[in-house]
Amino acid sequence: MTWRLASLAATHPGAVRPRNEDALLERPDIGLWVVADGAGGHGAGDVASNAIVAAMGVIPPGLAAAELLAQVRLRLAAVHRELQEEAARRGPGRILASTVVVMLARGEHFAMLWAGDSRAYLLRQGTLSRVTKDHSLVQELVDQGTLREEEAESHPQANVITRAVGAQGELELDKVSGRIAEGDRFLLCTDGLFKTMAEAEIGAMLRGGADVLAIVTEAVGRGARDNVSAIGVDCVG
Repeated sequence: MTWRLASLAATHPGAVRPRNEDALLERPDIGLWVVADGAGGHGAGDVASNAIVAAMGVIPPGLAAAELLAQVRLRLAAVHRELQEEAARRGPGRILASTVVVMLARGEHFAMLWAGDSRAYLLRQGTLSRVTKDHSLVQELVDQGTLREEEAESHPQANVITRAVGAQGELELDKVSGRIAEGDRFLLCTDGLFKTMAEAEIGAMLRGGADVLAIVTEAVGRGARDNVSAIGVDCVG
């Protein structure tokens, strides 16, 4: 293996919102990257997304790949319960929740775990593909054939997610895994990015060599109505 993984993170409140309730973590020392998008309003989103990042940030180095995966699952489950308990203490109907997408990499292999509609993309040999699948109401409608993919982002209920860390019930994480190839470019991002820029536009910028700072800046310049956050993980020779 003659390549390495290099990462860069960027986040911005966006063009409208005064607060940034996203949180990011880069742990190249253990092969871990995290993007979390908090929800709940009135600062509750900050609490949720930062709790996820704090829990991931203290995972010790030196773990085997299977141990690292187990630690991520255990810590996310613990944060899930803690957020539910804190929401209950704050009163009826309160929500402290956050979407999350996690990338783990070890050797020539990667895995993605996620809950909610924060996404992971992979640009490989010039083609952009979505690695994750949204846990959202509009994605369910697309899967049922009652809504077209191109209509999803503009749907009036496009912001309704069906899974999140801290949401009601048990935490359900989806996972996909695969092999890493030299030249691969991974992009983890919150919905503030892909609801402002089309996937084709994001792919064009990645193909052109743009980093996540340039991509986030472009989204904000287009008037992003939500927080915009992204981590780029590039496989470089």
